[in-house]
Amino acid sequence: MGSGGLELPPGGEGREADSADDPPGAVSLTRPRGSHSIGPELDWDAGAWLEVRTRAQRAGRAYIWLNLVEQRLRAVVAAVLRPVYEPVHGDDWVVAAAGPAGQEWVQRAVAVREVSRRKGYLLDPADDNVISFLTLPQLRELMVQHWPCFEPYLDERRDVELALDELEVTRNVVSRNRALSEAVLNQAERASARLLEILGAGGDVPSARRLPVDAVEDLVGDRYADVVAVHPDRVRLLRQFPAEDIFRGARRLDAVGIGLNLLVQNFSGRRLVRLAEAGARVRLLFLNPASSAVKRRERELGLKRGELSRAVEMNILHMRRVRSRLRDPGAFEIQVYDETPRFTAYLVDGDGTDGIAVVQSYLRRARGMEAPVLVLRNGSRVVKSGEADEGGLFPTYREEFELAWADSRPVS
Repeated sequence: MGSGGLELPPGGEGREADSADDPPGAVSLTRPRGSHSIGPELDWDAGAWLEVRTRAQRAGRAYIWLNLVEQRLRAVVAAVLRPVYEPVHGDDWVVAAAGPAGQEWVQRAVAVREVSRRKGYLLDPADDNVISFLTLPQLRELMVQHWPCFEPYLDERRDVELALDELEVTRNVVSRNRALSEAVLNQAERASARLLEILGAGGDVPSARRLPVDAVEDLVGDRYADVVAVHPDRVRLLRQFPAEDIFRGARRLDAVGIGLNLLVQNFSGRRLVRLAEAGARVRLLFLNPASSAVKRRERELGLKRGELSRAVEMNILHMRRVRSRLRDPGAFEIQVYDETPRFTAYLVDGDGTDGIAVVQSYLRRARGMEAPVLVLRNGSRVVKSGEADEGGLFPTYREEFELAWADSRPVS
């Protein structure tokens, strides 16, 4: 007998639905045919899994940005309005600041706080206040409503509101777990970074002027040591991180490789002259074009005999012409080595905490243009494991460069 008072038919083997033997009032349960009780229409194929992973990755990035913005805006609102209202209204200062216009949403926040208290959802005592339960639009309303209080600290009200407007679409999509497009995610990241800068919480990593720190890297950088980007080849690297952005403004540039094409072919001689004349120290370490290592590399890549050595020699001659135009040629050093080339690395400002590096390993059948690229950031501000010297890759390549430089000889 079922819970609704209806009799269920016997479930014997081979029994068909709607059998004439079922007693009156019985509800027939049709057995699913086949070996699986759940139909194949509920399965996710590889394409579906790829889609949901993409959605989750985009939503995760957007959530981190929104979380940072909301926390920062909450802190700014509290820092400015609490001294104004708390001396008179005490713990109810947020309710007083909201005023009659915000009475409905602030009372809703109060109610949610009380429910969270009763159910044990307040895991941190620091969150046991009304402002922690206000949403981004409500925090914005408090700021706009009391703008004369914020004006001494923030330059442009319009910039703040425009950035918050751009975030509203993303906030609604993420809160309802809907699909977020790449374009909207990029817009949200730009708006969040701009808003954090306006609110006085921009990135504090010195190299951010060359390679901006995004929220995900800043929060989980220790998971990837000091690797901040991976590109399948040099073409894709230069699309995202042009040579001008890599090398401009460098005060020190150390490079080791075979022909150093990333620098020689993508950063003009005039720019290198201006860089050196501005005080940059440059050390370039090429593979000796007359060495047996060049011949082995030519055979690996299937090149004609002498093809690679001529290309390297042309690059060295070009750098010698750049050096000859400098008032201080000693600041622009060129050397060659004879050992088997293992990697190419460009270390920009590698002696300080604001350095970056572009590194490629040499593969047997792939030219340098086709090899995967790692972008590294020096310094311990992003590598939060507390073991920057042990866990980072940047010091490893910097040490390798110094060892190779010590064993090389200068080009006159």
